[in-house]
Formats: sequence, C-alpha cells, structure tokens
Amino acid sequence: MDWSLRACSRHGHATYEPTDHPGLRSRLTGTTTAGDVWRCLRCGDFVIGEPRGQGPADEAPDIAGGKAARDRVVLRLLAVERLLRAIVLLIAAGAVIRFRDSRESARHAFDTELPLLRPLANQLGWNIDDSKVIRLVEKSFSLSSTTLVWIGIAIAVYGISQLIEATGLWLMKRWGEYFAVVATGVFLPVEVYELTEKVTVLRILLLAVNVAAVVWLVWSKRLFGANGGARAYREEHHANSLLSVERAAA
Repeated sequence: MDWSLRACSRHGHATYEPTDHPGLRSRLTGTTTAGDVWRCLRCGDFVIGEPRGQGPADEAPDIAGGKAARDRVVLRLLAVERLLRAIVLLIAAGAVIRFRDSRESARHAFDTELPLLRPLANQLGWNIDDSKVIRLVEKSFSLSSTTLVWIGIAIAVYGISQLIEATGLWLMKRWGEYFAVVATGVFLPVEVYELTEKVTVLRILLLAVNVAAVVWLVWSKRLFGANGGARAYREEHHANSLLSVERAAA
C-alpha cells in the first residue's frame, strides 16, 4: 500500500507555494495544457489547480510521506487504544472513591442479592462461594475510607498517564513516543505477574499489545539510541520529506 496516497485520499493533497524562494518554487510547480500544477509535499504527485497554501518556505508544513505516513496510522491506533484505557480507568477511579461513602448500602444490597444468585449459579456449575470475584467484593467492604481513596487516586494517576500518552501519540510528538515506552514498560512486570496468577485471553492480548508497542516504538522511532538513534531518525525524516529534499536541490 502507498500510505502517502492513502493519506492524500483522506485529507487531500498538501500543495504549497514558497513565495520567498524562487528556486524551490520552480521545483514544486509546472504548467500543462490543463493549467498550472503543484507538487504534493506528501505523495510527490503533481496536482492541477492552485496550491492549498502559500507563504515563506520556512513556514511550509513539515509533511513526510512513505514510512512516516504509515507510522502516523499506527501511532494513532495506539493513541485510540490508550484513550479507551484512560476512560475506563478514570471511570473506575471515580467509582472507587464514591464507593467509600456508600459501602453500607452497597453491602446491604450485596447481602440481599447474593442468595438470589446461588440457584442460578448452581445450574451453571459455578461455585459462587469459592469465586475470587465474590471474595474480592467482600474484601472491599472491609477496607477503610482512606485506603479506598488511595486506591482511587492510584487508578486515577494511571488513567491520567494513559491520557497523556494518548495525547502525545495522537499529535505525533517525540516526547509522546518516549513517554509511551516508559509508561508502558513500567507496568509490563505487573501484567506478567497477573498472568502467573491466572491466564486469560484478555490478559494475554493486553500483554502482547503492550510488548509489541514498546518494541515497535523503540526500534522504528529509534528511541534511546536504538537502530541508529536520534541522528538516524532525523536523517530518515529528512529523506522522507519531499520539501527538504527539493529545498536542498534548489
């Protein structure tokens, strides 16, 4: 797939007229029997019509095609996944903090409804009295208000970190890539420990996604000196930027 053309098909061609650089301007435009054409800074094709933007060459949009266009899709998919996590975690944090003020009513409802669930659980072959979920709920009733607040704060902090990560990845910021690797890597041991307690499809899937995200970000984005480091990353970005190449040629 030509990721540059895919991006242009969705957002339109990125044509620009550098008004203060005649040499660069001549390399980005041309004349045909159908009219003037301008070269797209993303895919490199010539497009009939007026440029979408104009101004000094230094203010031209920094658009890289090829691999950079593909990376943009991957990073934004990761950003959406992190955003969904952040929403779930923040909702959970709010629920835990609110729960501390309504434990008695919640316990009363739990004690009232649990006996009604036993016949259905027995028919399904589920030993409800030996359920880890039920024991976890019962244990939560014995926690102090202060403990519940700290648990809620911890969950909220994790949710906020996911929200920051999602923002940095969506905006394609270099700091967002570093933040994503560090924030995701810190919690990998916790996810591995959870698998040692119980293996579930969801836990395996989440761990696989996070490990793949860390490895891909470190290697593909050349973080922490990997795969040539920041210098190689800048050179690659420069090579994928048609404007940079044509400006150097002009």
